[in-house]
Amino acid sequence: MALLYYYSICMLFLLATTALYLTRTRWQAHLPPLSLPTYVYSRLPGSFASDMEAGFSSTAFDLTGNVAAGDARAGLDDGGKREVQRIMRAQRVSFDDARRIYVEQRFAREGIGADGVPRDPKFVSFS
Repeated sequence: MALLYYYSICMLFLLATTALYLTRTRWQAHLPPLSLPTYVYSRLPGSFASDMEAGFSSTAFDLTGNVAAGDARAGLDDGGKREVQRIMRAQRVSFDDARRIYVEQRFAREGIGADGVPRDPKFVSFS
């Protein structure tokens, strides 16, 4: 008897969610707009010019050549920018320091030493 009760509840839930999904165009307009706080979400720039304006440039990592040449590419990698921005905010460091920390963390994750040499014991290098 209890099993029939749970099946009924589950079926009622599935029917209600399906009905809400199929009629979402009618009731979604009546909901208040969803606005996320600015500290939770910040849109990442999508071109080299906007990357420069957002602070993802320095004397050691200069994007002015890309902007002056009219480079039409999308800009820097979104995942890398997001991680560098997180490091800049969390550790309160400059762009160059955050970029260095990001590269060091990525090297460590990939099994590469700080000097750039792989830590794999089977690695053989011929110079």
